[in-house]
Amino acid sequence: MKKLFGLLTIFTMFLLGACGSATLEGEQSDESEKVAEISPDEMTIGLSISTLNNPFFGQLQEGVEDKAEENGTTVRTVDAQDDTATQINGIDDLIQQGVDVLLINPVDSDAITPAIESANAAGIPVITLDRSSEGGEVVTLIASDNVQGGEMAAEHIVELVGENAKVVQLEGTPGASAANERGEGFNNVANEKLDVVDSQSANFSRSEGLTVMENLLQSNSDIDAVFAQNDEMALGAIEAIEAAGLEDIVVIGFDGNEDALAQIEEGRLDATVAQQPYEMGSLAVQAAYDYVSGKDVENVISSPLELMTAE
Repeated sequence: MKKLFGLLTIFTMFLLGACGSATLEGEQSDESEKVAEISPDEMTIGLSISTLNNPFFGQLQEGVEDKAEENGTTVRTVDAQDDTATQINGIDDLIQQGVDVLLINPVDSDAITPAIESANAAGIPVITLDRSSEGGEVVTLIASDNVQGGEMAAEHIVELVGENAKVVQLEGTPGASAANERGEGFNNVANEKLDVVDSQSANFSRSEGLTVMENLLQSNSDIDAVFAQNDEMALGAIEAIEAAGLEDIVVIGFDGNEDALAQIEEGRLDATVAQQPYEMGSLAVQAAYDYVSGKDVENVISSPLELMTAE
């Protein structure tokens, strides 16, 4: 198998970057003055993670911390535990501590807006990871092309079980941009080539994936395939399928975490659309360095995807 790849601080000058900050529509702000430079070994980065219970985000955190350590940068991490209120409170704490840059992986792309606006008011540049924000100004979004990934998953299902196969979809956390985009991509193909008999949220959770899949199987035991918008839900779905004594149901996940790859090797999971969360974290730190040194930073920085199978 292929390898896996509101207080105003002295940092208001950050908002005056030569390339500005990305807005909701991915446009650039009108600010054009040069940002003040901070060397990496003088910088403190605040990192807000949606949940560290998911191995994917643990790898993302590791990528941030390793890149920062290489350059003498301090990282302060807060875990939102998949709760928006907890995330907003954690970000407020980081703002009060006067971090130089905020890296945010939102629980909810819409609900995170007030926290990003607070950072904007405090003059702290914001970079989002894996999931976008629906409001506030951000320097850049570091993410995979989730729409493309959803399309890849649907096309692989068609390849494995044929057109018009009966499929169910396990959706991620409602309001998360990654869930919206993966669903959009999947439906782009599935609406034309597959019969999607049901689609329900399991909140990117393995335990909820198990429970939701159990319920879906009660009325859809004749399905041919499952697309889960992350690996944790896919692994929960596999447990439910096996417990029901069913065979030959194709299951495809998304993320490419270590557990998923191990299950592909064992033949229990058919495929996963693999992201590179470690690289995503590293790219985010580099984007922070580039921004505070006055370099142009793209509105979106893409992290590559790869379909991982047993072949």
